[in-house]
Amino acid sequence: MAVMTEVSSLAGRLLVATPALADPNFARAVVLVLDHDAEGTLGVVLNRPTPVGVDDILEGWGSLAGAPGVVFEGGPVSLDSALGVAVVPGEPGGRTSPLGWRRVHGAIGLVDLETPPELLAAALGALRIFAGYAGWGPGQLDGELEAGAWYVVDAEPGDISAERPEALWREVLRRQRGTLAMMATYPEDASLN
Repeated sequence: MAVMTEVSSLAGRLLVATPALADPNFARAVVLVLDHDAEGTLGVVLNRPTPVGVDDILEGWGSLAGAPGVVFEGGPVSLDSALGVAVVPGEPGGRTSPLGWRRVHGAIGLVDLETPPELLAAALGALRIFAGYAGWGPGQLDGELEAGAWYVVDAEPGDISAERPEALWREVLRRQRGTLAMMATYPEDASLN
């Protein structure tokens, strides 16, 4: 399996829950890692849309958010806080970052939601708003990786704005090579096989 255990940084990569991961917060989750260092790991779950519209909680940002235009549950930590993650098209080293956006990896970065949305409107290619985040203390994620709870794979900028986020787990696995691609067909309830 394509499980990585020794890495310098996972920032910008995806954690894809293995079928064996029993935690209901992360069953079939696809987590974009935003920060990974000696102090811990922070990411957002990309495939948990809520019924709450972006403009319902952050006025002015709804028109910039991609379909389905709702807030996503980013993880079980700090559900009362909001994080903006956006893609800024173009070469990562080709120009300066727009005001209110900080690069995480490649074209993917964090949006300062205190910035007036109209200042970022022209620069953003895709935007998602997350309530809460997924967090791991020092060494905690490394232990979960060693236990086989997650697959670590490359992210694509389109993962952030997937039009069918509920299908993202299967889609990300399907584009992998070898046996990892076959995991996309794993049934939600293996006892029914």
